[in-house]
Amino acid sequence: MGEISEKFPKTNRILKRDSFKRVYDGGRKFQARYFTAFVLPNSGSEPRIGITVTRKIGKSVQRNRARRLVREVFRKNKWLVPQGVDIVINVKKPLVEAVYSDVEGDFRNFLEKAGKK
Repeated sequence: MGEISEKFPKTNRILKRDSFKRVYDGGRKFQARYFTAFVLPNSGSEPRIGITVTRKIGKSVQRNRARRLVREVFRKNKWLVPQGVDIVINVKKPLVEAVYSDVEGDFRNFLEKAGKK
C-alpha cells in the first residue's frame, strides 16, 4: 500500500480568480466556527483548497498566520478530504486567536457535515 503524502503541491491549490468564483457560484456553503467553506466537485482527481483572508481579520501577520494554519490543517488531513473536490475557505476572525487543534477539529467536523449531504 502506498504512503499517504503530506505534501502540499500546486495541484492541491486553487490559485486563479476564475476558479474561486466558480466554487463561490456553484458550490455548497458550510458554516463552521472558524471559517465558512464552499465545496464544489471538480474534474480532477486531487482535492484542491483555496484560502481567502480579508483585511477585517487583522494585519498581515494575523492574516498570514490564519492562512498557514488552514493550509497545515488541510495538508495533515488531506486523506479525509474526498477526491476530486474544490474547497474555498473564508477565514473568520476567531481563527486568529485559535490553536491548531481547535482549527483541526473544526475542519474535521466540516468534512463530516459536507460528506453527509
